[in-house]
Amino acid sequence: MNKETETKLDQLFDFFKIIDKEKEIIRQTYLADGSRKENDAEHAWHMAVMTILLSEYSNEPIDVLHTIEMLLVHDLVEVYAGDTYAYDEEGKKTQRERELKSADKLFGMLPENQGEFIRSLWDEFEEYETAEAKFAHTMDNIQPMFLNAATGGKGWIEKKPKLSQIMERNKKTMEGSKEIWEYASNKFLKPNITENKIQDDLN
Repeated sequence: MNKETETKLDQLFDFFKIIDKEKEIIRQTYLADGSRKENDAEHAWHMAVMTILLSEYSNEPIDVLHTIEMLLVHDLVEVYAGDTYAYDEEGKKTQRERELKSADKLFGMLPENQGEFIRSLWDEFEEYETAEAKFAHTMDNIQPMFLNAATGGKGWIEKKPKLSQIMERNKKTMEGSKEIWEYASNKFLKPNITENKIQDDLN
């Protein structure tokens, strides 16, 4: 093995070690059985599988692998920036700045061409313009909604987000898939509103 190859592999495996910390970043969403909260890596895996099986419901044709690449990368910045809960209004004020700094630091550790590639995936997700980015955001919003419903609304009961907050967070969810948003609204949200597990402040 030549020195250049060894150096590049050293960089890559140093990066792999750092992103292993994603497994330690605990989200606010419970596993479907309600036993504990999921971590970032589990969240990414779940969305990747969902994308494989739900891609036919995208509003536009998508490159499934490219969408999965974005989903596997989009939360890596939380290794340094930390997780920002969807309804943490104070945390969201600094989220963008924290995540940009983390992206610069984290992706800058990679060999230049690979760092640029991974950064481009993260940027594409954040910019929300391509069909793949829109569908990736749909998965990012629907996955925790599904798990909240699967636990009987456990997370919603604990955190008490209002329906208006949930709807604001999901105002673009249908841009990735109108059918999945309609399904989620009927199957995940409405029953929990009816059972008063989500406060309906829109009526």
